[in-house]
Amino acid sequence: MDTSQIEKQIKDIEDEIFNTQKNKATERHIGKLKAKLARLRDDVDKRKSAGVKGKGFAIKKSGDATIGLIGFPSIGKSTLMNQLTDAESRVGSYDFTTINVIPGMMNYNGAKIQLLDFPGLISGASEGKGRGREILSAIRNVDLVLFMIDAQHETHLDLMALELHRAGLRLNQRKPDVVVKRTGQGGISVTAAIKLTYLNEELIKSIASEYVVNANIIIRDNITEDQLIDVFVQNKVYVSAIVIINKIDLVSREVLLKQIKKIKEKSWELIEISALKGKGLDKLRDIIFSELKLIRVYMKPVGKQVDYKEPLILRQGDTVNDACGKLHRELKNRYRYAIVTGTSAKHDSQKVGLDHKLKDKDILTIVTSR
Repeated sequence: MDTSQIEKQIKDIEDEIFNTQKNKATERHIGKLKAKLARLRDDVDKRKSAGVKGKGFAIKKSGDATIGLIGFPSIGKSTLMNQLTDAESRVGSYDFTTINVIPGMMNYNGAKIQLLDFPGLISGASEGKGRGREILSAIRNVDLVLFMIDAQHETHLDLMALELHRAGLRLNQRKPDVVVKRTGQGGISVTAAIKLTYLNEELIKSIASEYVVNANIIIRDNITEDQLIDVFVQNKVYVSAIVIINKIDLVSREVLLKQIKKIKEKSWELIEISALKGKGLDKLRDIIFSELKLIRVYMKPVGKQVDYKEPLILRQGDTVNDACGKLHRELKNRYRYAIVTGTSAKHDSQKVGLDHKLKDKDILTIVTSR
């Protein structure tokens, strides 16, 4: 079956879903249609991606974390990049000023945070418009997405979020705790560790039957049918995102507050700035550091003073073992024990093992064998 035939199937299924009244009697049928629709769309995307020719975006990740800055053309991204980093991004007042991905490095709280200024994202990007597929493919590799809109075009946010959703990015969502164990026989069985309010066993089996014949499905989250479908498609990326409203000085406070209210009602983390005038940038840096879940660990070599100038940057939940791995790959082989003072310790100079979880501003000494 060629791509045009699959796209015809997709259109027919979309029409059927739209024209089918949703109720208890039809939920299994609609669930199965949605699962089939997702499978066909994934097939089309893979075929189109395989056929893409030309120069893509070769991006080398560096630093402690990577952020993708996206927005419609001429929204002020290049100006913000120049304010936050050492990038030299060309600034102009016409569309598509940024023709390549421009990297820059923001130094903050001892962390090196790479910012990538992507070409202006437009409607239809997920379908390939404006080099959209290449841009969206690169965005899938970042640790945080910054949506940039201006105070006069809050609808741009919905358009960009939709494009990223279609490209398989799940923003501000946690990956569902669902395990699918394929088996050789026995059909599909469902085990729910918690009470499910959006799904029932028959609906789960109906959706799963589009992807598996025999499997044990274990669900530990109260997920929706769309989230269950995402589990089976297996090409989704879960990443945090925040919204930046730029050019706040160009509208009245009353108009701005209305825009902010609309965006917050959709549960977005939001900050207002003026990139040109430098307003709100300190707060933006704080939010970025927090959303990336970075922590600073100050190293204290045996018999020496604490190094507060260059902290070791780790992620929330990282352990002494992670610290060793980041400091030197051979360090774990000579490791004896560690000494920690700070929030994660029960008392000052607590002796801990490799599995001890570190917290922000901990002081760490690693004792090794000679």
